[in-house]
Amino acid sequence: MKKKFLLLGCLVAGGALFTACSGGAAKPSYTILSKPAVDLSTFPVDSEGYIVLFDGQTLNGWRGYGKDNVPGKWIVEDSCIKFNGTGGGEAQETDGGDLIFNHQFKNFELILEWKISKGGNSGIFYLAQEVETKDKEGKSVIEPIYISSPEFQLLDNENHPDAKLGKDNNRKAASLYDMIPAVPQNAKPFDEWNTAKIIVYQGTVVHNQNDANVVEYHLWTPKWTELLQASKFSEKAWPLAFELLNNCGGKNHEGYIGLQDHGNDIWFKNIRIKLLD
Repeated sequence: MKKKFLLLGCLVAGGALFTACSGGAAKPSYTILSKPAVDLSTFPVDSEGYIVLFDGQTLNGWRGYGKDNVPGKWIVEDSCIKFNGTGGGEAQETDGGDLIFNHQFKNFELILEWKISKGGNSGIFYLAQEVETKDKEGKSVIEPIYISSPEFQLLDNENHPDAKLGKDNNRKAASLYDMIPAVPQNAKPFDEWNTAKIIVYQGTVVHNQNDANVVEYHLWTPKWTELLQASKFSEKAWPLAFELLNNCGGKNHEGYIGLQDHGNDIWFKNIRIKLLD
């Protein structure tokens, strides 16, 4: 007699708790946190119809990932958002951690400028969720932002070792980190400004760097699942990341914009977004 397997799922509204099992093997359980969002109508709109997410003076609308405040390592300097790096790897300081804009976006065009220090590493996240799990003692753990979010890689290609890792340069600047290399690779050297544009529309995603489209892919498709399975986020290597990224943006296909603390100095300016809904 053939065995029948039952796939169970549950969703709790207002902070979502997901569990699933198949053939008796439990899949990861987690909670998607939900916090009040900022009111976009209070932010200025420029002459091209973009909402200005950073006014060059304050971090109004921004907060730390998994936090209610802005971590102290993120400051405003010379009309830029700057992360004051420690040189010790990502999110090691109590006053560090990734920075997110406190509103979830679905279909959009994000534009900003970035420059990085020598040997620096960072990233731009989008469609990110705030994910909570429990450790063996039952204590709450906030999972890293990249467990649920595609990443537009930011890197000093000439001096950071990550540029030589991965496959086919898929960890260089503007790449879909560890999945699709940016072609052409046109990032400028450290301490020089680059432009970045990310377009997300009904599952199609485009990375643009320095006025050239360098990556295009399509979320929630068999090809997307194949890309995940060939990456560090595969179902075998990292089941929770695979589950979250395979359904990127959750049930509403929306999420946060994030800037990464990877331990290195990084600057951002002219951050604007246009809603495409």
